[in-house]
Amino acid sequence: MVESMEFRFHGRGGQGGVTCAKIVAAAYASLGKSVQTFGDYAAERSGAPVRAYTRVADQPIVNRNKVYEPHHIVVLDHHLLGAAVFAGVRGGGTVLINTPEPAEVYATQHPELTIGTVDATAIARKHGIGSRTVVIVNTTIAGAFARLHGLSLDLLRETYERLGFLSNFDAAREAFEAVVVRPVLGAARSAPAHDGRPAAALPPVEALTEHVVSAPTGLQTGTWGTQRPQYLEKLAPCNAFCPAGNDVVEFIQSLHNDQTGQAATILGRTTPLAGVCGRVCPAPCMEGCNRREYDGSVNIRGLERWVADTTAVAWAKPTPDPKPERIAIVGGGPAGLSAAYQLARAGHRPAIFDGEAELGGVLRTGIPAYRLPRDVLDAEISGIVDLGVDVHCGAFLDRDALAKLSDDYDAVILATGLQKLRDIEAPGNDLRGIEQGIAFLHRQNMQGGVHTSGHVVVLGGGNTAMDCARTALRAGAERVTVAYRRTRKEMPAIPEEIDEALQEGVVLLERVAPAGFTGSGDVDGIDLAEVEMGPPDDSGRRRPVVTDRIVHLDCDYVLLALGQSADTSLLPETWELRGEQLFRRDDTPLNVFAAGDLATGDGTVTHALGSGRRAAGLALRALGHDVQVFERPDRRTAVPATDIRVDHFARRKPEHGTTLSSDDRLHHFDEVHAGLLDSGEAHRCFSCGHCTRCDTCLVYCPEGIIRREAPGYEVDYTYCKGCGICVEECPRRAMEMIES
Repeated sequence: MVESMEFRFHGRGGQGGVTCAKIVAAAYASLGKSVQTFGDYAAERSGAPVRAYTRVADQPIVNRNKVYEPHHIVVLDHHLLGAAVFAGVRGGGTVLINTPEPAEVYATQHPELTIGTVDATAIARKHGIGSRTVVIVNTTIAGAFARLHGLSLDLLRETYERLGFLSNFDAAREAFEAVVVRPVLGAARSAPAHDGRPAAALPPVEALTEHVVSAPTGLQTGTWGTQRPQYLEKLAPCNAFCPAGNDVVEFIQSLHNDQTGQAATILGRTTPLAGVCGRVCPAPCMEGCNRREYDGSVNIRGLERWVADTTAVAWAKPTPDPKPERIAIVGGGPAGLSAAYQLARAGHRPAIFDGEAELGGVLRTGIPAYRLPRDVLDAEISGIVDLGVDVHCGAFLDRDALAKLSDDYDAVILATGLQKLRDIEAPGNDLRGIEQGIAFLHRQNMQGGVHTSGHVVVLGGGNTAMDCARTALRAGAERVTVAYRRTRKEMPAIPEEIDEALQEGVVLLERVAPAGFTGSGDVDGIDLAEVEMGPPDDSGRRRPVVTDRIVHLDCDYVLLALGQSADTSLLPETWELRGEQLFRRDDTPLNVFAAGDLATGDGTVTHALGSGRRAAGLALRALGHDVQVFERPDRRTAVPATDIRVDHFARRKPEHGTTLSSDDRLHHFDEVHAGLLDSGEAHRCFSCGHCTRCDTCLVYCPEGIIRREAPGYEVDYTYCKGCGICVEECPRRAMEMIES
């Protein structure tokens, strides 16, 4: 059997076409296949044309649309034959027709198809299936279907017994033996393109009940309708939660449709560092994902990395702006890189100044290679620079140099991060062996070969603390302890980083605070005071209250990861930072803007990317350019999980890809995570607030007045009575009822 097949069934109300589709699906399900089957239920009056659909595949089926380009067709009434029946059928497929006519009559009309014919009506009437006026042919023609598609009679009998149709099996067996098959006569042709428009109108046919076509309702709503459905696009929580402003829904839907290049283009509108963020972002988008409580958040971070790792994106050289601006950016970390990227793409001339030997900022100096391989970082930075960014590295600026930059350039963006490290005031804090964690990571990341031994204690609970702890283990420490003043629940580090640190053998001590250090010249121990949790502070976390209960811990090395703050000593004396812009003390605004942690203090790569993007817009607007400045959307307006019809979605756990074992990864700095194997995770996305053309509205409309019209759907409001069923059934809240 092929990997996947799609069947479309054409019949009339009362013939059991939908049940026939279910019989076929049940038979294939018995073979261990993934199946899906459903029918049109809108205008199912006796004698009215009805369609049903079945999909069969070796893999889980995620497509929930009607079948527009079937591999195979089953026609329960030959009077229905016309353009609508054959619309979209794939060449090389089969058509099974309930007819007394020989197969040759149809074979010449459709030489690219295998034609099967059987007089199922006569056989069903012979076996007394149905009534005197309407013969039900579903269970009969299913026997002919089995013969045409290589399903055994034993399998069919088991299926009928399970479904309660065993009394009709003799008719199915007779149809199995009576079907006549005419093979393909001509060359197979590809399926015609389907543009979403309705199939051609059926020609007049004679029905069994003597009426020609189903009459329209004739019930125009006129002016009495009070409301009507409208398609709209709402804010998805993943989009609302992304600090960089990535269009998460659209890039994932592109992957869902196997358009990886388009997904990369969508990401490229807002971030030049998809490979970086796909590895080190704390993924607030996944925190907001409406699938989180259902069966686990969509692995958005993993999909972003997969796009970056599998798509070679070479950004096109930008067209220069008619009035190109020269803008200096101080700091080559994620915020500075983001600002430079957006400015260069807009046709301006950014220049980055950074004190380190290479660009990257904390991405290079602070994040270990086992989380962020340097070839990934280098490739994405090169892509930014190649757009036309001037780079000046190797010298840290002072306030005089900064003042000169503001004179020499049209605008300046400060993206210097949080350079002031928080120290500790405790007895013995000047002993050798007590070091700032940032300095420790800088030595390892920039020079390599750092060696530790014995017991290392790390003070702090953020990502820097986790990086220090895991790096110390890889650098030779026999034992590493992280001491944190709150509980694990309040730790700001990425939860996965905490989990992996514990897997690697790091010990976590909760609710303790450093009270002093012991040793003679070199540190040999630390005194930790027990902490009780008080009422919440400004961060919303419970305030730690230090007690006088002391626990002593022997150690050989202490790393401080207690936090950082902005260092404004770089600013000229007459400058003041007020939010995102700098002013002179006489309130004169400067064309100098802050970006990243200097402006927000948020402390994550993705926040820095969004802030750098915003700073670029603020600078250009100040220089007289009509640009749209990035604004974070209001999370409160996002589609809530309670608006998602989860009953339309099968439960499926998220994919996380492969990870090195904790024993293997401790001996080197190779990347821990291999990433996702494919983009299949995209099929789990609810696409909250965004129409995916899933046909649910069309299927559930009781009047049958919704039709596909590119790029979405069209409602015939002439006949819409405003019942709201389509809106109620929309799985992803992409519709609303509005006043007529």
